[in-house]
Amino acid sequence: MNKTVLQIPINQDLKTSAEQEALSQGFSSLQELVRVFLSKIATGKIEVTLQESTMLSEKNEKRYLDMTKDFELGKNTYSSDSAGNLINKLHENSVS
Repeated sequence: MNKTVLQIPINQDLKTSAEQEALSQGFSSLQELVRVFLSKIATGKIEVTLQESTMLSEKNEKRYLDMTKDFELGKNTYSSDSAGNLINKLHENSVS
């Protein structure tokens, strides 16, 4: 087997945290985790998607928590037995 060394400069805290997590997930080392990951990428067995998290402002976080409570309590909600009735209700509440 032809081997090479991959060096990646990273922050010591990141390395320590990643090592601990790798061990907790059953890997023998951080290096083993990286080897498995690279092998899966190279053979097309996994694909990586990066997506940024959406962070709400404190005001909007409270707003959505309040809305969730309302939904759970059936407050400020409307149910309908047909699409037509729902459309009519939406038209009643629309602003002209």
